[in-house]
Amino acid sequence: MSIVENLEVKREDYTLKVSKWEILDEGIHVLSGPSGSGKTTILRVLMGLEKDAKLSWKFLGENLAELPVEKRRLGVVFQTWDLFPHMTAMENVEFAARARKLDETTLKKRWEWIREILKMESFLDTPARVLSGGEKQRTALARALIAKPRILLLDEPFTALDESLRDAARDLLKQVVEMDKVPAVLVTHDSRDIEKLATAQTKIDEILTK
Repeated sequence: MSIVENLEVKREDYTLKVSKWEILDEGIHVLSGPSGSGKTTILRVLMGLEKDAKLSWKFLGENLAELPVEKRRLGVVFQTWDLFPHMTAMENVEFAARARKLDETTLKKRWEWIREILKMESFLDTPARVLSGGEKQRTALARALIAKPRILLLDEPFTALDESLRDAARDLLKQVVEMDKVPAVLVTHDSRDIEKLATAQTKIDEILTK
C-alpha cells in the first residue's frame, strides 16, 4: 500500500480534506465519484501541481510529498492528453524521456517495447496536432510510461475518445499496467472504467473528511 495522509485544499467556498487514504501498490486503483466532487484536485495535489505543506504520501518507505515534482517520478495522463502539437508522436515521447534524464541505451530498449505494445509504428512521425483521438491517447500513455514511473496517475483519460475506441483503450491500459508492473491510480466517474479496470475502488465520499 501507499498511504496518503493530511491532504487538504482550501478554496474560498469549500475545503477538500482527506485524513487518510490507502492506495494499492499494484494493479489499477480507481478513485470514483461524480464530476466536480474533487477527484482531479486530489490528483493534482499528489502530482505536486497544487501545494499542500501538510501532505504525507508514503510509498515503499519514501515520502513522495517531500520531493520536488520532477523527483516524484510519476507518469501522468490527463483527459486532454496535453501533447506538444508541433512535435511528432515520437518527439513527444522522447522529449519526456530526456526530461527525466533517461540514458540512451535504456531509452532505446524501453521505447522499442512501448511502441510495439501500443502499436504506434504507423504514426510515430505524425505531428500531434493531426493525430486521431486514439493515437493521441496512445502517445500520452507512452509518454507517461517511458521513464518507468513509480506510479501512473490517470485523470479521466478516455472521455475524449469515441465510444468505439474506449474499450480498446481500456484493454490497452490494463495490458501495459500488468506487463510493466506499475501501479496506477485512475480517476473516473464512468462505471465501465470501474467494471473493466478496477483492481480496487475508492469512492471519493469514503475518504473526504466532513
